[in-house]
Amino acid sequence: MTLNEKLATIQTKFKSKKSRFNSFGKYNFRSAEDILEATKPYLLELGVSVTISELLLEHEPFPILESKATISDSESAIHATAVVGVDLAQKGMQMPQKFGSASSYGKKYALGNLFLIDDTADSDAVNSHGSEATPAKTKSTLTSKKDPAYEKAVQYIAAGGKIEAIKAKYSLSQEIEGSLLTTL
Repeated sequence: MTLNEKLATIQTKFKSKKSRFNSFGKYNFRSAEDILEATKPYLLELGVSVTISELLLEHEPFPILESKATISDSESAIHATAVVGVDLAQKGMQMPQKFGSASSYGKKYALGNLFLIDDTADSDAVNSHGSEATPAKTKSTLTSKKDPAYEKAVQYIAAGGKIEAIKAKYSLSQEIEGSLLTTL
């Protein structure tokens, strides 16, 4: 069996639980550790190994990390990468936490690229199957940097969260949205 065939086997059979919960965005997600744990049954079975390496690509205007996930056997290797920036201006985190957060994010997405993990909802997940739609919840309004929800939003964005998830939960003033976008 070639390495491509071994990788295809993992890609088609791979299942990884979403064991983490984001309390700000109210959703479950999987971490790099969850993905690696789910690959372990295939390693001995298929005679492959999975490794992750990181490289600092840039220093200015901010550090850029490249994470590379590699699957290999004794004959060849296949790589997938992800590139992430480190937000040095992130408040509430010490420098090792800033790099660690970017590193974790990069590893997760490099592994996701290698194993073709798709986090989008399938059509059945959003299909009402003929039942009536429930009324939409009213959004809270976020218009001040003094609001405790603002700091949670900043931390969420710094950890790789999307502004769309915040906008789904809150009505944002232009000032707050602009401020959050500059933390990306």
